[in-house]
Amino acid sequence: MTQAMSDASALQVLRPPRVLEQLSDQIGELAPAALNKLKEHHRVWYESVPPNDVTTYARDAWERSVLFLDILRRRGNQHEEMLKHGVSSVLIYDSELVMRGDELPRPVNYSLLRVIPPEGTEIDDRKRPVVVIDPRAGQGPGIGGFKNISEIGDAFKAGHPVYFAGFTALPVPGQQIEDVARAFATFIEKVAALHPDALGKPFMFGNCQAGWHAMIAACMRPDVVGPMVIAGAPLSYWAGVHGKNVMRYLGGWYGGSWLDRMVSDMGNGLFDAAWLVGNFDNLNPANTLWTKQYTVWANPEREADRYLNFESWWGDFVVLRGEEMQWMVDNLFIGNKLSTGQIITSDGIRLDLREVKSPIICFCSHGDNITPPQQALDWILDNYQSVDEIRQCGQRIFYTIDAKAGHLAIFVGTSVAAKDHAEFINNMELIDTMPPGLYEIVISDGAAGGYDLSVEERGLDDIRALGCNSLEDEREFAAAARISELNNALYQTFLQPWIKMVSGPQVARAVLDLNPLRLGYSAFSDKNPMMRTIAPLAAAVQAERTAASANNPFFALQQQVSQRMVEALDLFRDLRDEHVERSFHAVYGSPLVQAACGISQADGPPRPRPGLSPSILAAAEADKVRLKGRVAEGSIVDAVARMLVYIGKAQRRIDKGTFESLRKLLRAEQDVSPSAFKTALREQWAILAVDEHAAIEALPALLPAGSESRRACVDLLQACVAAAGKLNADAQRRLDRLLKMLEVAS
Repeated sequence: MTQAMSDASALQVLRPPRVLEQLSDQIGELAPAALNKLKEHHRVWYESVPPNDVTTYARDAWERSVLFLDILRRRGNQHEEMLKHGVSSVLIYDSELVMRGDELPRPVNYSLLRVIPPEGTEIDDRKRPVVVIDPRAGQGPGIGGFKNISEIGDAFKAGHPVYFAGFTALPVPGQQIEDVARAFATFIEKVAALHPDALGKPFMFGNCQAGWHAMIAACMRPDVVGPMVIAGAPLSYWAGVHGKNVMRYLGGWYGGSWLDRMVSDMGNGLFDAAWLVGNFDNLNPANTLWTKQYTVWANPEREADRYLNFESWWGDFVVLRGEEMQWMVDNLFIGNKLSTGQIITSDGIRLDLREVKSPIICFCSHGDNITPPQQALDWILDNYQSVDEIRQCGQRIFYTIDAKAGHLAIFVGTSVAAKDHAEFINNMELIDTMPPGLYEIVISDGAAGGYDLSVEERGLDDIRALGCNSLEDEREFAAAARISELNNALYQTFLQPWIKMVSGPQVARAVLDLNPLRLGYSAFSDKNPMMRTIAPLAAAVQAERTAASANNPFFALQQQVSQRMVEALDLFRDLRDEHVERSFHAVYGSPLVQAACGISQADGPPRPRPGLSPSILAAAEADKVRLKGRVAEGSIVDAVARMLVYIGKAQRRIDKGTFESLRKLLRAEQDVSPSAFKTALREQWAILAVDEHAAIEALPALLPAGSESRRACVDLLQACVAAAGKLNADAQRRLDRLLKMLEVAS
């Protein structure tokens, strides 16, 4: 049997698949006899040795090892089954096709699906539809609806219609990044058309890579997008702090993007996105090489389903077109051009993040080693010098930072998703009501097991306090980008013609199959003849399973060995990361290298801040003139909104309870529609920003003395203030000033 297994291992490569299949069947026929013999030896050994801590632990460890191998076998078979079907969505909800991306004028491999709510779920079509876009950064679609506690699950719980943008494993020939962004904009427009009575434009979730895709779509079509949650999405790729975020150095460390181009050429024009997953795995070798597997081996019965369920997504690899990957690396990962408006589409549209006027909610975490807070937020520093400039551009930017959640936890069904995503969805009208500015969304534990959400004003110094690049750092990354351009030119001139000459479908297939991550799945599947004996052996072990007592002292020793292994791998990671960072700074920080790249120490920032066109400045000035003309105009609702904003600016925050109280009060007293309520608040906030003194001094003229409108306005103001709760000292002074101005006692 041993000789047969050895021969099978060699023939797996040398013989055609039909012969290999016959050999595997022969091994399968021999397996029962060998298994019975093994079981007999096992029984005799176990009965001949007195049961003690050593023998019971040894038997338990043996049985767990067999069960663990069987789990790996099932994982490999699961992976092979997914390969047969192209790509498998892990979305747990039923869905129906709404629009095919491959039928668009510029076809893509995405489709728009309507997610069918579970039985018993009540959907209110007047609420904004929610659109979830999953990342195509290595794995297949569905992670946004992987569990009941997820973005899709939270949207259903709140009664919203839900749509999902999924994709297939293979891209459409000729597909480009900007084509995908256009498809997203078309999908959003279609969803809005399907819900004409909704309170506003669709609310969008863009996870990881899909986050910057969604932002590009919003730059192209700012008229169609509604509020956006950009979860774990890097928008400023050079950003970070020293001693962390080593992934941002890898582009320069490998000499630029020529390696990605070579892999695409070897793949006959396709780039295997499993390489991207490998980069993520390498960030935490302790988890990848040890903890992830050890946890399953230590308790296979409890962990098997969870492990296989997650691996159904993690091992579902997709491919990208070489042009897509090259665009991402050159313009984003190494070039970092998106955050400063340096990218122009094929039809002449400049991708300017300042053009997005709908609320942008950046959701990030200090525990995210793929998209740290700096990469998620420093695009704000790249574009603006002050919050006043944000307001002048009419942009509304929000952010929330989790203390420790990892990258996947930001958008996978976890306790983080149960809290943050649900609060974003439940309070999207509050978020959409806020006027232009920079805000932090603070979510804290509330009464009765719920959560309290408040929106608090922030400044650019709050973003800088998280850590940002120095001018020297910017020059180093700019030098890495120049070196990348040079190496790409050298590769295209001298090496690419030879690579393309020898590449073809067979080579491309081999490049895919021999990818280390893909090989790790197939080697433990039933494609490997030696794994054919594992299934019956595991069944026998399961039938006679005898777990050792939890008090067995060898379990404590086992845990100590595991902990030492984790510490050793963490030490390796730290030393490796330190070496990568030091070498990056040593090479690209060299004045000689920077001079050779044309980067002068005497010049300013290597990436100039994006400027505003004359038309944008003229439009801003025209809007300022319009707002000044509105100072002495308005209804009771406008007057109350102006006074509330004036008082609220002293509070510097608004919570969801106050917002709901004010909205209900105004609707009850003045029959104000939700859209009119939001418009009034934003308009009056803008008027106060243009000329606060004139706006407040105009209130007595806006509300003539002795008129019913003044009395009604003051009553409504006092009722709103009472609903808002206790005021701080500055806000109370502002309230007293208003009441005195309107000749009403406090």
